[in-house]
Amino acid sequence: MKVVAFARTQQGTGASRRLRNAGQTPGIIYGGAAAPELIALDGNALFHALKKEAFHGSILDLELDGKTQKVLLRDFQMHAYKQLVLHADFQRVDASQPIHAKVALHFVNAEISPAVKLSGAIVSHVLNELDVSCLPGQLPEFITVDLSTLEAGQSIHVSQLALPEGVTVVAHGQDQTVATSSIPRGAATAEAAAE
Repeated sequence: MKVVAFARTQQGTGASRRLRNAGQTPGIIYGGAAAPELIALDGNALFHALKKEAFHGSILDLELDGKTQKVLLRDFQMHAYKQLVLHADFQRVDASQPIHAKVALHFVNAEISPAVKLSGAIVSHVLNELDVSCLPGQLPEFITVDLSTLEAGQSIHVSQLALPEGVTVVAHGQDQTVATSSIPRGAATAEAAAE
C-alpha cells in the first residue's frame, strides 16, 4: 500500500492544531540510520486507510519529497469522538533486519468444529493478535486459526498454529491460549435433566 506524506517544519500544539484544521494529520517517521522526520498526511485518506486491516499489518511505501521509503505503522491516536486521526507514527524498516509486529488472527471453521456442531459449545477468542518476528518481506497480513478439530472443553494454543515460513512467535516464556470452547452452564444442566 502507498502513503503520500509531506515534510513539515513547524512543531508544537499550535502548529499541529493548524494542520488538523487544514485537513491534515501530523506524523513522524523514525528508525533506521536516518534522523527522525516530521511529516504531514492527508487526514481523510489516512482515516479511511486505517479502516483496512492490511494497512496495520503490512509494509507500506511512504512517498516523501519524491523518495519512497519502506515503513510500518507503529502507532496512531484518534480523537475521542470525532472521525479524526490526531497523530501517526511510522517506523522505517530495513529489508535485511528482522522486525517485531503484531499480526491479526482470523478464526475459521468454528461452525463445523465438533465442539459447536456436536456439543453446542461456545468458542471464545482469547487472543485477537499475535506478536511475531520476521523479515519485512515475510510479514503476513494475518494468521489463520483453524477451529475445525476443536473439541468441547479443549483449547488451541500458540504452538498449534500453522505459521507462514520465516515467521516466529515472540513467546513470553509460555504457550499462550488462542481460543477455548466451553459448554454453556444452562445447556449442561438441561442435558443432565433430560438423561
